[in-house]
Amino acid sequence: MPSSLPRPLPDLPIRRLTRDDLIACADLSEDRGWPRDEERWALLLAAGTGYGIDDPDSKGLMASCVVVPYGPGMATVGMLLVAGRHARRGVGRYVMQRVIEAAGSTPLSLHATSAGRPLYEDLGFVPVGRAVRLGGVFRPSAGTGSPLPGGSAVVVRSASAQDLRALVQLDSVVFGLDRTHLLTRLPTFADHMRVAEQDGELIGYAALSPSAGNHAVGPLIARDTIVAKQLLTSLAEATDRPLHVDVDARHEELLGWLEACGLRPDMKTTRMILGGRQHGDWSRYFAPLSLATG
Repeated sequence: MPSSLPRPLPDLPIRRLTRDDLIACADLSEDRGWPRDEERWALLLAAGTGYGIDDPDSKGLMASCVVVPYGPGMATVGMLLVAGRHARRGVGRYVMQRVIEAAGSTPLSLHATSAGRPLYEDLGFVPVGRAVRLGGVFRPSAGTGSPLPGGSAVVVRSASAQDLRALVQLDSVVFGLDRTHLLTRLPTFADHMRVAEQDGELIGYAALSPSAGNHAVGPLIARDTIVAKQLLTSLAEATDRPLHVDVDARHEELLGWLEACGLRPDMKTTRMILGGRQHGDWSRYFAPLSLATG
């Protein structure tokens, strides 16, 4: 049966989170066993809307959630966290119900862990896909691939400000929605960005951003698996930190190659949608910026 908070719940209003809440958000992440990732929190609060409940028993937050909008077509829900001392009391359900109400007719998407999926199913979300997180030290492996015979070489290089317009255009086609407000913040958030081009046409891009002592790969958009491997290899060469990446489970070849390069499956999530349908071209969408941004 669904759990619910006792009567004090109405006395715990949900408020908007701001940059002043970064430390509290990071503390809440750490409380739940996730990296603090203050830089990622800053990006999410700048590109989206954060919701929080202040902890009545101590300084800090009882719960959090972030919604990143992509116009009327979709918004992504992430960082639904409840402090451990308040777990299993219906707080997460309460926050999600308020988020759903605030979204109105806008469809919502999210990545659910195995623990969170029953709640989202109960609220009406339906599964539409899966992602696999892999992590570890990347060691180059044979099998990166090469362009089709007769084709000119694919060039992978560092991204520049002049690439932003073409990058946003490619992303809009592949993701299926306009993420300009998120992608224009990516150059200041990511430690490294790469683009792939052939005959002067941008055919893929990827970013490497800090996550605790690791580097996270994402977004990863590419014309095909060969180009995705080339982008990943280039980013891996730019860091000596362990990597992690959330790969759409339909990209089985890339998953197998990453394991051959030393990364190991760590976590699986289910992509779920409420009130809409899957968008974009998954065949070219290999990994999100983060699970919280879709």
